[in-house]
Amino acid sequence: MIPPAFDYVRPESVDEAVRTLGNAGEDAKVLAGGQSLLPLLRLRLAFPELVVDVGRIPGLRGVREDGGTLVIGALTTHHDVLADPLVRRHAGLLAAATATVADPAIRHRGTLGGSLAHADPAGDLPAVALTLNAELVAAGPGGQRTIPAREFFLDYLQTSLRPDELLMEVRVPKTDEADGWGFHYEKFSRVAQAWAVVGVAALVRRDNGHIAEARIGLGNMGSTPLRASATEAALAGVGPDGVAEAARSAAEGTRPTGDPSASPAYRAHLARVLTRRSVLAAAGMG
Repeated sequence: MIPPAFDYVRPESVDEAVRTLGNAGEDAKVLAGGQSLLPLLRLRLAFPELVVDVGRIPGLRGVREDGGTLVIGALTTHHDVLADPLVRRHAGLLAAATATVADPAIRHRGTLGGSLAHADPAGDLPAVALTLNAELVAAGPGGQRTIPAREFFLDYLQTSLRPDELLMEVRVPKTDEADGWGFHYEKFSRVAQAWAVVGVAALVRRDNGHIAEARIGLGNMGSTPLRASATEAALAGVGPDGVAEAARSAAEGTRPTGDPSASPAYRAHLARVLTRRSVLAAAGMG
């Protein structure tokens, strides 16, 4: 299908992009890698009057350390996130989930910031950002502001980014295996490279054979990524024998929808099964 007509501009700096977005308001869409926006345009599910291509703005790519935090530029591609030694060493869960994103062609074009700003709850990375307690830094007319991941995702394909703001970077606290952290990401899809019917991101800190802390992010169990808070609380202090019981509450507080891929009840079942498996793998108890 042919996309609707739109104007196109390619700013050369963050300030220029912010001004352009501010002038256009709700009528503009940001183009980064294009892996989320272009399908919407082709299917005529989005009708922007202006497309703002930020793909060549300098300084929005790459990974660096800032004390106990990794700072990842919003335009860093999935391929570069996956290949980066800092990510693999200090944010293994992000690397593991990124490796499951679509196929190599899309991972070479799609960006971390684009995926998060698209805010599809069936995507792999929004739930991971929530699990990692990531923060997202946006630039606007008044300067920069930092948005915790738990406040970033508002509804289906909606975020707290304002129309005149540009996502600049993602800040991810380090979760090193040397500090007792383990991780696992698993999703159930009907066919290879499809959206997850349900995805589970597990981050577990171990202490003396027991779980000292657990964080569990759920994908496609509501209109936004969610945390399995009841299961997280139930896992504190348990050993291998307590994981299955704790995982039974993984779907509490979720709002899964029904579609041709799965009913709400089946999605809840998948959340419980994948949570049990992911926590055991992350804790080295499986």
